[in-house]
Amino acid sequence: MYVLNPAQFSPELFLTEYWQKKPVLIRQGFANFKAPIEADEVAGLAGLEDVESRIIYREGESYVAEFGPFDGFQRLGDKNWSLVVQALDHWSEDAAKMIEPFRFIPHWRLDDLMVSFATPGGGVGPHIDWYDVFICQGTGVRNWRVGDKGAHVEYAAHPALLHVEAFAPIIDEVVYPGDILYIPPGFPHDGVTIENSLSFSVGFRSNSSVNFLSGLADFLIDNELGNELISDPHRPLSNNSGAISADDFGLIKQNMQHILDNKELMQKFVGTFLTEAKHELDLMPADQPFTTTQVSQLLKQHDLMRLGGLRAFYFSDSIHQGTVYINSEQVTFDQSLVPAIKMLCDNVCVTAQMISAFADNKDFLAFIVTMLNKGYWYLAE
Repeated sequence: MYVLNPAQFSPELFLTEYWQKKPVLIRQGFANFKAPIEADEVAGLAGLEDVESRIIYREGESYVAEFGPFDGFQRLGDKNWSLVVQALDHWSEDAAKMIEPFRFIPHWRLDDLMVSFATPGGGVGPHIDWYDVFICQGTGVRNWRVGDKGAHVEYAAHPALLHVEAFAPIIDEVVYPGDILYIPPGFPHDGVTIENSLSFSVGFRSNSSVNFLSGLADFLIDNELGNELISDPHRPLSNNSGAISADDFGLIKQNMQHILDNKELMQKFVGTFLTEAKHELDLMPADQPFTTTQVSQLLKQHDLMRLGGLRAFYFSDSIHQGTVYINSEQVTFDQSLVPAIKMLCDNVCVTAQMISAFADNKDFLAFIVTMLNKGYWYLAE
């Protein structure tokens, strides 16, 4: 388990002083840090069809990007290239543990855990991200430059790479294993590797109004909702047929607002929308379906682990109605299970001791058997 160094990092102070305000370098944010994965394992993941990966390298002063899967990297030599693998938390249980110390940020804001292997001179180039990121140096040494937020000019350094023009750094530091660099959205930054290194990025992202509205439209269409027409049986006489009156504009807004004011509908949309997996899940359904009797015994001996990348959320003000959202589905359960369901959503690992009060509960057993058979949770060895 990874633990933030309390001598160097206070979540309360961080949220007050830095979150979405300004970047900060936290020296030895992870004390005695040990990388959860080796460079050759990252290379192995990049060779898989289902894993999103890319290499970025330089040819002279130009940058080139290629997308995986890759069958080797010898052609790139030993300088000026980097390999990036997205959603490492989907593929490595050990690496996924790096997310745990950052759970003082709600999990619905989590994007993914990314890993980057880079050779000397390697990097993706100066750029701006529009999400919050904690970049944790795993092995090796890298130099990071971070500029201030402002009217920076971006340009396409390659069809797959958006770079930013030269900027004056407000942070210009060499980082070592265990150091954590936090960068809020909109701050230009550039990392260049000094010696072979692994960096791990825990990214947090929100959705724009466009994304939410687009998702809402799809949700309404898929569920055949929102088809109510504007009704105006008491319409007054109009003398200007080309005009959209203030009253008519109000009717249009009211028709749309009716959807946003429907709490039950909006919670179902938001719950299913935000639990959609960011990347393909590595689902492994049980070969032989579990039974409640079998699981009752196993829960007394094994911890429950949530599949990497699976998103499971509840609404604080409605979970007592027996509703939870798991992998884009609304799931109902008996209201007596609220403490158990909250544990499953709040923790990646639920120990046998934590769940012991529910090991013989028939409603909980029926719920968790369904989850185990789908491959959403599994029993730890």
